[in-house]
Amino acid sequence: MSGLSALFALTTWQIAADGPLRRFDERAGRALVGHGPRWLTEFLADLGNMQVALPVLGCAVGWSLLRGGRRAPLGAVLAMAAVPLLVVPLKDWIARPGPLTEATGYYPSGHAATAAVAYGASALLLGRLVRRRAWMMPVAAVLLTAATGIGLVLRGYHWPLDVLGSWFLCGLLLLLPGVLSRSRRRSSSRTPSC
Repeated sequence: MSGLSALFALTTWQIAADGPLRRFDERAGRALVGHGPRWLTEFLADLGNMQVALPVLGCAVGWSLLRGGRRAPLGAVLAMAAVPLLVVPLKDWIARPGPLTEATGYYPSGHAATAAVAYGASALLLGRLVRRRAWMMPVAAVLLTAATGIGLVLRGYHWPLDVLGSWFLCGLLLLLPGVLSRSRRRSSSRTPSC
């Protein structure tokens, strides 16, 4: 947890202070823009759209609720609700221009954050319910989240550190479903005996 916090703080500081990491990021971003088939990179970037990622999370929350989960689905919903509450003020405060525009508000990436929380929380919820091959859930979440970030950078919608900063921030948010689920297990194991 402290590692993710430190990485997010370092990334944010370098972007806000126009540090050497930001200059390297912008050189790398310019070199990457436009690579790959346009249809594919657009598809990958779209995986971070709310219209794509939120229904995935909604299905995972619904399935978890049907299977008797309460706290972990609540944690997943709260984590997703926290994304715009954290990302939008940061975008306004940092006011970073995008790769292909002078418009500002590109750090951190809202699409990368949406993908990370929606797919990550879905994996956490479904991994608890699927006993066999539960390892596939986090692998799928990482692949979908990484694919989204790759698409965003190759299409020129975000700089690489916009995406990484979102991932560091959302790694912290993804602790919420697990914390709520563990607190439920601890409280149920301490039920008083009569």
